[in-house]
Amino acid sequence: MATRDEVVAVLKKCYDPEIPINIYDLGLVYNIEIGDGTGKVEVRMTLTAPGCPASAYIQHDVKRKLEQLPGIKEANVNIVWEPPWSPEMMSETAKKQFGWGI
Repeated sequence: MATRDEVVAVLKKCYDPEIPINIYDLGLVYNIEIGDGTGKVEVRMTLTAPGCPASAYIQHDVKRKLEQLPGIKEANVNIVWEPPWSPEMMSETAKKQFGWGI
């Protein structure tokens, strides 16, 4: 079974094509649940805006990449809007990439 660290490493390889920062550091990932021995992983995440034109692409990209991890048979990626995303949710790494807080 994949570990949380392995799942996070995959999420850090997923990007909104309009923003050069991965979805994990952007603060878009709200929850990760790894089924104990089931081969399933659930990701609850949001997008920077409800009208994001890349929403289907991002959701499919996350699912596809997670399902390539050894031990993951099924990945469910749930897009939610509560709580709404805000720039304060970004990691310090992401803020530095944007030039904030330097």
